[in-house]
Amino acid sequence: MPFVSLITLAVYSGALAQGTPTFTAPKIDMFKELRVISGVTVSPNGDLTFLGSDARVHRTDATGSAKWSFVVGDIGRAYPVVTPQGTTIAASYDDTVYALDAAGKLLWKVKLDGDIYATPALRPDGSVVVATAGGTVYALSGAGQTLWSYKVGAPVFSSPAIAADGTIYFGAQNNRLHALTPAGQLKWAYAAGSLVFSSPAIGPDGSIYFGSSDRRIYALSPAGELKWRAQTGLFVNASPIVTSGGVVIVGSYDGSVYAINPGGETEWTYKAGAGVAASAVELSDGTVVVPDLSGTVHAIGRAGQALWQIKTGKKIDTGLSVSDQGSLYFTTEGGGLNIIQKQRPLAVAPWPTFHANPAAWGRVPSAAELQAQTQARRTAATAVLAALKPGAPTAPAQPAQPPAPVRPSPGQPAPQAGTTPAPQPAPRPVTPAPAPTLTPAQQAQAAASKARTEGGQVLLPLREAAAALRLTVLNVTARTATLRVGTARVPVTVRLYGKEAYVPLAALSDLPGAAATLERTPPAVVLAVAGQQTRFPLNLPGLLPLGRQTEYGALPGR
Repeated sequence: MPFVSLITLAVYSGALAQGTPTFTAPKIDMFKELRVISGVTVSPNGDLTFLGSDARVHRTDATGSAKWSFVVGDIGRAYPVVTPQGTTIAASYDDTVYALDAAGKLLWKVKLDGDIYATPALRPDGSVVVATAGGTVYALSGAGQTLWSYKVGAPVFSSPAIAADGTIYFGAQNNRLHALTPAGQLKWAYAAGSLVFSSPAIGPDGSIYFGSSDRRIYALSPAGELKWRAQTGLFVNASPIVTSGGVVIVGSYDGSVYAINPGGETEWTYKAGAGVAASAVELSDGTVVVPDLSGTVHAIGRAGQALWQIKTGKKIDTGLSVSDQGSLYFTTEGGGLNIIQKQRPLAVAPWPTFHANPAAWGRVPSAAELQAQTQARRTAATAVLAALKPGAPTAPAQPAQPPAPVRPSPGQPAPQAGTTPAPQPAPRPVTPAPAPTLTPAQQAQAAASKARTEGGQVLLPLREAAAALRLTVLNVTARTATLRVGTARVPVTVRLYGKEAYVPLAALSDLPGAAATLERTPPAVVLAVAGQQTRFPLNLPGLLPLGRQTEYGALPGR
């Protein structure tokens, strides 16, 4: 039987377009010119702490109104750490660590051997681990005494992360991810292919995740053994998060955000369109929010689809901060603080934000701390919020199927200023009509007869296509559907035409374990899913005639 490869089929059926978001973004409730230069740390009561371009540590309330400030010797970009006792640990480029009480009064300060770019990590006993550009990692007691120091021999810009057993992980400019014992002795060092700016995140099983300038994302075991690595298009300076579902999410300068499951398989790849230098956050409803360097804040659904975007037109290179009360904070170039209120709080997850929690502790939470987080976020997580307003009905959705392999396509769109209107009620979910009693072959014939094309894609009616493939449709919304493939629940992107949901042929060919071939005479596409073959009588060359601008040039290696 004449056939072509799945790659060729993908050329004909088209890659899933990124398009515009599904929903209109929430409005920015407040904007304040506060000259913020560091990351923003959020206390349990909603207070904000940050370093400004005026070389001061600032404390404000949840709306950005000043409470106190303290002068330090230089600017700094490390997040201040706020301890459970209310002490602020701040570090700056004057080589000094400062400890301030709840009123902003100096408790102690310690000068180290170099500028401090990395955010300190707080240990359960109140001591902190601090890394410097001078190439040394220090442990300081709660009273500011040096407990030990470790000479790395290369600058450290990666913020330390502390595991449940007290092991300390950090990357360095010697291309290595280091593991130290709680006493400051080297356990092991793993060599990546280039510099490690990325701050590590720690999963529920103790796995360590980080990125490198070698264009890869790494997963290591607690023993320092490579579990997997994933290729990206450009360097990965951002720090990963680990979601409530155990998925590792991190952006790259190639303009993509990658979601990879603990086994190293790509769940989805979201095209932000501009480089991503900041960490993402996971909210309690599973939404992932991440900014890019063009100044756009992206909200991404569980299946990797675009939910909404806020375009500021100003560079954003630090991640969002989220209060337990459900306020989102992000800083744009120039130090402007943007506040979005009445949103979801952080998810209760292994590592849902930079340095693990809003107070930037940088350690794996204990069971008691996780329980406390659940209680603290319960009200905001279960609040009745204004629903999102549907976006333009013709906007293509984000890819929701897990692509393999990852083939990022960097881009740099022109920044656009301004934000979008307030949220409005969401669209009512679309429920598919019951399928008629037809054989799978008849369903495939019906699906092919209703095939349509848009944006270089072939789309089939979801109801008939799923029935032809002997798959169960579990639910359908305005932009996504969930299919049962064997025992797995697999999200796919859909588009609505009237009230009927259509699924891209490329999404069906990318289902787990699927294989696709193209028959020439008579023309048809044969999909094999879950051990069953189904023949769709589709004439792809007729549906998608190749013109002067073919899609072959976009394929790697072509």
